[in-house]
This record gives sequence, structure tokens and C-alpha cells, in this order.
Amino acid sequence: MNGLASYLHKNTIEAGCDEAGRGCLAGPVFASAVILPENFSNDILNDSKKLSEKKRYLLRDVILKEAAAWAVGIVSPAEIDQINILNASFLAMHRAIEQLKTRPEHLLIDGNRFTPYPNIKHTCIIKGDGKYLSIAAASILAKTYRDDYMLAEHEKFPHYNWNNNKGYPTKKHRLAIREHGINFIHRKSFSLLSDQLELKF
Repeated sequence: MNGLASYLHKNTIEAGCDEAGRGCLAGPVFASAVILPENFSNDILNDSKKLSEKKRYLLRDVILKEAAAWAVGIVSPAEIDQINILNASFLAMHRAIEQLKTRPEHLLIDGNRFTPYPNIKHTCIIKGDGKYLSIAAASILAKTYRDDYMLAEHEKFPHYNWNNNKGYPTKKHRLAIREHGINFIHRKSFSLLSDQLELKF
């Protein structure tokens, strides 16, 4: 058993919310909001970072089939550069919440901060994706849909190695930026080249 809790407040429509891609140099930030049915259980479901890629995609199919409601919100690199990554993460969650076909009565937010969503109370839970099923489900959807996006971009721009790094700041990714320059989905407000690479060349 994974030991994750089904809810924070009993008899309340709760949506778990999480984001993916906050620390990336390239690509949008994705967030998801998921409302699970009261009787939902799954022994494998956990924080997406603790699962293999194969398990994440298997779980995505389960979540899409069994969730009472789910949605994904996206904030573009240009928007990230404009409002900063923290605000972009909250905006992506808001965009997911507003698309839910069922309106939640309470939000469970992964992390320690959140911009309140109009007229819905929320609770911030540090490492919530390893504590609540609905947040774990949201982490799976945000991660897999973002990975799909980055894999599609890799087909167009293979030199950045996005099929492996998904936009995160690996050595190969930074070297490719140094060699080929930046791409339109790079976040210009981020430190795209490390000091080490600057000194090395």
C-alpha cells in the first residue's frame, strides 16, 4: 500500500493540484487539477517523481478513466518570462481549476504557497504529492502531458536532447544552448548558461 490519504475534509469535493516543469530551462509549465471519486483507491499511485515512466503512463490511463473530473493548465515560456515562474505555476493551476467540469469545494495544493482561487478555499501541503491521492494524480497528469509536449519539440529540435532532459538544466542541454543558441521555447528570464560553462569556453 502507498499509504496516501483519500481526502483532507470528509464529504467535501476536493481537487488536488500540482505542477510540472518549474525548474526547466525550456518549455511551458504544466499544472493539473484532479477530483477523484470518494471510493477511489490505487496501490501504485504516488508522487510522479517516485515512479518509472512506464508506471506514470499506466496511471494516467487509470486517472483519465476513473477521475470524477480532471484538467490540465499550461503557461507559456513567454508568460513565464513576464510574470516569473512562481506566479506562472499558480496561474497554470488556476487554468486547470477553471476547466474542471465539477466545481471543487476545496483545493489541495502541492507546496507551501498559492495565490487563492476565487471563492474556493485551499490548503497548501508540502510534499503533498506523496501524501494525498488527488495531488499525486495531478502530479502524474502534469508530468506526463508536459513530457509529451517536450518529446514532440525534441522531434523538431533534437540537438537539445529534450527526449532525455525534458528541458531541465543538464550539462548536455546547456552545451547545446552554447553551441546552437536558444530556441523560442527557452525561458529567457532563466540562467540558461551556467558560470562554469561561461568560463570553460
